[in-house]
Amino acid sequence: FITFDTMTLSPTMKTATLLGIVLLSITNEECYGKEELQNRQLKSKKDGKSKLRRLSKGDKASKGNKTNSSGKHFTSYKAPTGLNICADKAPALDKIDCGKALGQAGTDVTEGYTGNKDTTYVPLTVPFYEAGLCPVNVHWHLGTEHRSEGQYDEDGSGPTEIDHRRQLSGKARKGFQCQLYDDSVGMFTKHYDWQHCEDMEVGQTYEVHWPSSVAGACGTLNQYQTPFADGVFCRDILDMSDLPSQVGVQAQVFTIVNDEKYYYPDLMRGMIVDKKIGSDIAYYTGSTTGTSHNNEICSAYAPITWQVDRKCNIVSASTFDKMCADMKSQRDDMSGDLYPHGSRVLVNDSNASNNHERS
Repeated sequence: FITFDTMTLSPTMKTATLLGIVLLSITNEECYGKEELQNRQLKSKKDGKSKLRRLSKGDKASKGNKTNSSGKHFTSYKAPTGLNICADKAPALDKIDCGKALGQAGTDVTEGYTGNKDTTYVPLTVPFYEAGLCPVNVHWHLGTEHRSEGQYDEDGSGPTEIDHRRQLSGKARKGFQCQLYDDSVGMFTKHYDWQHCEDMEVGQTYEVHWPSSVAGACGTLNQYQTPFADGVFCRDILDMSDLPSQVGVQAQVFTIVNDEKYYYPDLMRGMIVDKKIGSDIAYYTGSTTGTSHNNEICSAYAPITWQVDRKCNIVSASTFDKMCADMKSQRDDMSGDLYPHGSRVLVNDSNASNNHERS
């Protein structure tokens, strides 16, 4: 394996090699993990058909005609049918040995932390929209893939012991939880009737990811895609020699409560930035994540920018349910992202880039 850092080739060979290295495997397994997808498919089968199948473009999503315990009503309709120019744009290549890989994600993002893997790449430290990136997907993980000491770490808790809940939902990897849960406070335990999201739990911690790209179908009906790699590679305009300035992921961690004081209506569009929320950000270059990777088998899709909120935040269950309703309204079928995915084990120091910065 040859990294961008050490490459000395002729112009023709360099172009070909860069393209080969970057167009790496970012199928659903890259972020979600092969084992989890198989478990999810087995769990979801109804009438011999998996819920994770792609719907035909004429299929309609649920219209969500029930009112949940928040009193809010979220209606979902499929977007007008038409050509999805991003369909099947995701490349599919092999994972690699971590010793040959560039810096990985998710890492520790505690203030002052940086990894040990040398890199010359520089992450984007401006909001993605200022650099021409748009979100091309949204999905979330049960627990967190990153770690922020005193915020989401080994001392966090939730309504269900997270290893047990992962086993019940076919997700074996352990993530971290926020330190906000308090079972003596009603908003952390009050039941919520989910209309659109699946396998969710009030009081639980989730890490939300917004993969973003300059090559997305930004501002069109094809902007949001599942799998997310279809959106990342939708248009053939990426400059493979400077990927971190063109492809990235925003990440923000939430504990869900049943309290409408914490309702945000547009979570699908990106990280919440409001007063102190979204103000303490870690920046670094990493890779795709998911349970099919660990500290021996790594993602070869790197380097990309990560912008990670270091703080735990509170949002209402209705915030997530509204997001899921919005996801059902996209032209592409996003049903494979309406539930929490498993979390990759924390990337160790030797696999983490040494370019962590803080806002």
